Formats: sequence, C-alpha cells, structure tokens
Amino acid sequence: MSEEPEVRTGPVLAVFAHPDDGEICAGGVLAAWAAAGREVHMLVLTNGDRGSNDPTVSRADLAATRLTETEAAGAIMGLAGVRVLSIHDGELQNTPAVREAVVRRVREVHAETVVSCDPTSVFFENRYYNHSDHRMAGWVALDSVFPGSGNPHFFSEHLGEGLGVQEVADVWLGWSNEPNRTIDISGHMQTKIDALAAHASQLAEGIRFFEEFLTKDAAEAGAKIGVEHAEEFRVLDLS
Repeated sequence: MSEEPEVRTGPVLAVFAHPDDGEICAGGVLAAWAAAGREVHMLVLTNGDRGSNDPTVSRADLAATRLTETEAAGAIMGLAGVRVLSIHDGELQNTPAVREAVVRRVREVHAETVVSCDPTSVFFENRYYNHSDHRMAGWVALDSVFPGSGNPHFFSEHLGEGLGVQEVADVWLGWSNEPNRTIDISGHMQTKIDALAAHASQLAEGIRFFEEFLTKDAAEAGAKIGVEHAEEFRVLDLS
C-alpha cells in the first residue's frame, strides 16, 4: 500500500549517474515539486562521454553536448540548478572524492530531500541488469547523506568555507524493485517527456519510443492509486 508522504517544502537534490537518468527515473516528481515551488537541483556524477555507439564521435564533444542537453532539460523541468561532474562515463566509484562533491552540494543547497536510484536493484526480471554507474550513484548518494552531510567531521573543510552541516529528512530511490510509495505525477508527464527529448544525442530510437514505454509505466503505476500517471519510489524517512 502506498503512503502519503509528509508534505515537505525544502530544497531537493537529485543525484544521478548520467545525463538523462534523472528525467527517466524521476522526471515527473522533480517537475511536480518544482512547479509546486520547491527548489530542485540536479547533480549528475558522470559526464556521459561514452553515451554513443558511434566510434567516430569524440568523447570530449559528446560530453559537451550532454552538458548542454542536461541544462536544457533542467530548464524544461523548472530546476533551480544543474551541475555535471567530470567523471568519465562507466568509471564512477564510491570514493571520498566523489562523496565530497555530493556532500558539498547537499550542504550548498541545504537539501531537505535527496533523490537517486535504488542501488540494491540489480536484476529487472530476465531482461536487464542495472548499469554499474546507476548502482554506484545510489550508494554514493546514500553514503553522502549518512554518514556524511549532517556530520561536521566528514569533509570538515567545508565548515571553514562557510558551509554548515545539513541533515537530510528523506531519501527517494527510484528504479526500485521494492517501492513503498507511489506518487501522482498527473499533469507533469509531458514535462518529463519534453525534458527527456532535450537529450537528443541519446534518442536513436526517437522520442516516440521512450514516450510510449515511459507513459505505459507511469499509467501502470498510476492505476495502483487511481490516478492517470505516477512514479514509484523506495522512500526512506530519516527524520
């Protein structure tokens, strides 16, 4: 059974592995929160420089393209800010340096809520297993929240820069095999699709392909709670 979440109004930080992951996984909720007045930020941990099957494409050019696309998608969703790290696609690791970047951003934006993907979800039926960067992004996000952003002894140099510790109230994990919350995104589905369409370099199948399967998934989730479209999450209430 889905629970109604506590109504929160504070800033949100979405932490995902690749440009376009956030739109696919949680674009409806992020757009809905932004439309409701929440300050929503995106932090992408890799630059997406291997997001092509064309051997002639320059990885540096691809990274530049994907940054531009991510910024355009963020504007469509109404995000307050987008940041993309320089880590190479496929090389994300849960290191202190990566966690420092995430903790820094949590503290900078005073994130009340962190959104990422469920790192425990590895196998999806018999059709797909989760990208290592996706799994790693989830672990990085969790470890940056606890123990991390709320503890002054983690990355204490931040305090000397004027950043305070930041306790995160809840973590929302998408792409989960164990969702416990289904959220109505009716009225925001087209924004999700439009934001994904901004990632033109990734749409070899065309946006119609993605629109069909994402809309189908959202409709199936929505049927569980009697709404047109929904997204599902594993939500951890930390406060």
